[in-house]
Amino acid sequence: MPQTIFERQLPPSSVVQSSLAGSVNRPFWMDDVHRPSYPALQGDHTTALAIVGGGFLGLWTAILARERQPDRTVILLEAQQLGWAASGRNGGFCEASLTHGEENGEKRWPEELAQLQALGLQNLDEIEATLKRYGIDCDFERSGVLTVAVEPYQDEQLRGAGYLAAEQIRAELDSPTFLSGQWDREGSAMLHPGKLVVGLARVASELGVQVFEHSAVMQLKSASDHLVLHTTNGSVKASRVILATNAFPSLLKRYRLHTIPVYDYVLMSEPLSPQQLDSIGWKNRQGVADMGNQFHYYRITRDNRILFGGYDAVYHFGGKVSEQYEERMASFERLASHFFSTFPQLQGLRFSHRWGGAIDTSTRFCAFFALARRGKVAYAAGFTGLGVGATRFAANVLLDKIEGLDTERTRLRMVREIPPPFPPEPLAYVAVQATRWSLDRADHQHGRRNLMLRTMDALGLGFDS
Repeated sequence: MPQTIFERQLPPSSVVQSSLAGSVNRPFWMDDVHRPSYPALQGDHTTALAIVGGGFLGLWTAILARERQPDRTVILLEAQQLGWAASGRNGGFCEASLTHGEENGEKRWPEELAQLQALGLQNLDEIEATLKRYGIDCDFERSGVLTVAVEPYQDEQLRGAGYLAAEQIRAELDSPTFLSGQWDREGSAMLHPGKLVVGLARVASELGVQVFEHSAVMQLKSASDHLVLHTTNGSVKASRVILATNAFPSLLKRYRLHTIPVYDYVLMSEPLSPQQLDSIGWKNRQGVADMGNQFHYYRITRDNRILFGGYDAVYHFGGKVSEQYEERMASFERLASHFFSTFPQLQGLRFSHRWGGAIDTSTRFCAFFALARRGKVAYAAGFTGLGVGATRFAANVLLDKIEGLDTERTRLRMVREIPPPFPPEPLAYVAVQATRWSLDRADHQHGRRNLMLRTMDALGLGFDS
């Protein structure tokens, strides 16, 4: 079988092992901020709106709810610490896309694509404006994203408007693996997820939201005119509830098969020296993604560290989210090897942090939205790795829905449709492993997709790294 560039240009194993020695297994972003603590819920409370989940979706929902109705009481409940899960473990790519890219949107909602793209750019603009309005410094840089071809067949796919030949793309970021690329200058920003979590939490509290950590919701019950959320040490009676639980099992049983947790892995380097930075360029500080089915994403931080993640996408039987899955040395070693294939001039650089986390993957690659309990509960999930920006759009959709509003957002077919669920076990595990094998084979066969992948494409079903 043909080899990929990362197999043809392997760095010495000693370089890989040395780079990981001394790295710690925890997310850099949350290590790099001072996180204020919030109390655990104690006793019984009553509120107009309860939000379950303290990641980006829950925090954006809380802020927007108070901005819309400043006198509305809002309680936010987080099972562990704010931003502990996906919101503190991602790459910090804040994308305008609501559809996981133009190709996915064109395939699923061609008649709405232009509208969805406009709404996505509007959402990104509003995120930037909100950060300025509330003084949230989260290293926001609207530097865009480079899409790079590292195999000849990928270069052929890129040719057209915006094409950057090898010398042009390597003038932006110098890697011997780059054959060509494109630069989307407007549709993405880089940010510090940990600083964004802390900033959004501060703003939510200042607006009057009651925030509780270490308050896992065990049960959601319906009464005649309200809902009750039960935690270990208390309860919340709410008129409306919004569920923002990401990859964790939904409190609504009907949607528990609509997402699966797929584990993604990431490395963060120590800061580059001026000489190391000069050797690669990167003066415009874009995010980067290559074009493989098993793709890598990477970016540079304010203090000139390089985050390098992706490629492996691991699903565990039973769809469980567990701390034990966050440490996977085979994935970290593979990423380090691919890093030094990409940047051989950086051999000797070490990684300070390594981590893994679960992505809430849906069959359509992007978020879906639902109402339950006679319109009193709203739910969104399935962001499939693109939630840093799209969670704010989703927060507005969920508030529109529970407020009974007819808006441009709620009229979208993309918002009204619910994607097919994944099959139950053991079929889910078998299907995901077969798909991963097929995607890997396509990467080794010049992008040629086998019958299984072509069938899934035709049915509008997806799974990706």
